[in-house]
Amino acid sequence: MLDIDYFAQSALHNCDLINLDDMLQNGTVINEVKIEKPHKFITACTITTQIITSVASSQYGGCSITLTALAPFVRDSYNIYYNKYLNRGIEEEKSKKYAMQDLKKEIEDGVQTFNYQINSMSTTNGQAPFITVFMYLGETDEYKDELAMIIEEFLNQRIKGMKNRKGIYVTQAFPKLIYALEEDNIHEDSKYWYLTELSAKCSAKRLVPDYISEKVMRKLKEGNCFPSMGCRSFLAPYNDNENIANAKNYKPGYKFYGRLNKGVVTINLPDVALSADGDIDTFWKIFDKRLELCRKALYCRYLKLKGTLSDVAPILWQDGALARLKPGETIDKLLVGGYSSISLGYAGLYECVTCLTHKPYLSEESKNLGLQIMQHMNDKCTEWDKTDNLGYSIYGSPIESTTYKFAKCLKKRFGNDVFIKIDGRDRNYITNSYHYPVFEPIDAFGKLKFESEFQALSTGGYFYIPWIATSNYVNCLLNRCGIIR
Repeated sequence: MLDIDYFAQSALHNCDLINLDDMLQNGTVINEVKIEKPHKFITACTITTQIITSVASSQYGGCSITLTALAPFVRDSYNIYYNKYLNRGIEEEKSKKYAMQDLKKEIEDGVQTFNYQINSMSTTNGQAPFITVFMYLGETDEYKDELAMIIEEFLNQRIKGMKNRKGIYVTQAFPKLIYALEEDNIHEDSKYWYLTELSAKCSAKRLVPDYISEKVMRKLKEGNCFPSMGCRSFLAPYNDNENIANAKNYKPGYKFYGRLNKGVVTINLPDVALSADGDIDTFWKIFDKRLELCRKALYCRYLKLKGTLSDVAPILWQDGALARLKPGETIDKLLVGGYSSISLGYAGLYECVTCLTHKPYLSEESKNLGLQIMQHMNDKCTEWDKTDNLGYSIYGSPIESTTYKFAKCLKKRFGNDVFIKIDGRDRNYITNSYHYPVFEPIDAFGKLKFESEFQALSTGGYFYIPWIATSNYVNCLLNRCGIIR
């Protein structure tokens, strides 16, 4: 299990999308203190970091917010400054000029406060909150210019970095940034192209932000574009026509913010292939048995959450982050029907198919077998959902230290030379999800083309990670953004 360290604890879910708009616009409660709607951007930033820390302390996975929820407070701050200068008898044009100067300083201070708070506060896990910030201009028409100002400042401050204890600027860990590529920012003559240029410079220096293609995501997610929950776990589209979470900002239709992932169980695909001793028919039989074991483990994760009272974590279930349930009410209705997801993770697809075909990953035989394996996992999730109704999806697990644990288990079961037998290269890790192996030569665009065929089948989340060996990284990245778009 990806969450095995936390499995013994009840009432903890994995990751989520915080409904920040509801909490800021309609108020929330933190440690029994009523937090009302802020009136300025810098105050909204401070409250947001307090919300994030409180939420992250009530779960074990990552959480995400959208900067769109902060955009209205930029206008509120501007109006305060503008009216201040008008009331002093300053003419209108000068009042606008001075108000904009004050606003830019407040945005700088607000984003700096956000970054300091997130990286200096600790959750109950003893670490900084794992928070992702979504930068998507397409989420708003009314506050798009204000949103662009916030995005610009987040990128500028990330490029600058944060000082360590020796006063040296370094790359901060959080927040993770996701930048959405869309018609407003992907062409050189588009209004917000300057933000895409800035994000490319940021990526070149700090390896963030990550990028989402609005066009591609809308094709895969029923016309919607939204962020991952923390790292890479994505929800399935859900039509909320009943407001089961009692959100105060409820609107009928697709809902994403306020939803969650219940947990992950990851299958070691190379182990399945090696257990079959190269026989494809035996592989499919063992594969089905292992998948059924994963299903049972995932169901156990659901049972750990079932019956949880909203009182266990009021910030999540009563005060707006995920719901506004009544005291004493269970969270059960949020766990079924597709409102929340539960993930079948997978790792080592490359080693798995190579073990079975003994041919390069780029070969048609290996690629097609990989796609069949991915499709089979999707089919199983669909089959399970018909009876369990838990929102199963397959997920390219980040696995992190588990990549070494899985490799160690393979060597223990099949011999220390197991990887030499697979592809002639000894190592202490397995390849993440469906990724092309890091030790095989391929250019960034060839990797993107190959892996893109697997992305649509990894419905619960995936990553594309290129290696670009060039001194002209920014221009290369901008060209790649165009291809991703």
